[in-house]
Amino acid sequence: MKALTVCQPYAHLIALGEKRVENRTWPTGYRGWLAIHAGKSRKYLDTEGEDERRWPDMAWGAIVAVCRLTASVYKYGELTDLIGERPELHWLTTHEHVEGPFCWILEDIQRLTDPLPCLGQRGLFELPASVAVSLRRFLSV
Repeated sequence: MKALTVCQPYAHLIALGEKRVENRTWPTGYRGWLAIHAGKSRKYLDTEGEDERRWPDMAWGAIVAVCRLTASVYKYGELTDLIGERPELHWLTTHEHVEGPFCWILEDIQRLTDPLPCLGQRGLFELPASVAVSLRRFLSV
């Protein structure tokens, strides 16, 4: 199973279903189940600690959700085409997390009630077999 490391608080927002788009500088041809790994970096947290007070259950260095990656589109052109093909994705026109340049569309997001400790990596990476086996119960959608 493929995984993607996402910095906090964004991994947590994906797990909550509030962030259904992951922005990258590169596209991917991969489609299918994807584990969301919460990185250990605190780079994107607010400096006053409000994020950590708001979400005290935010995990670090762990798989926090699984989802299906259904599209990877260039924000400035392909996004409009995707919405034309799939009108149910019209929410992308106003979603606050559509920043691009490449928008990875995440669907069927399932939060893990108990984050699964795991080392992250850069880019898309293959999960260790032992971690992937633990996630199989979430892939019934």
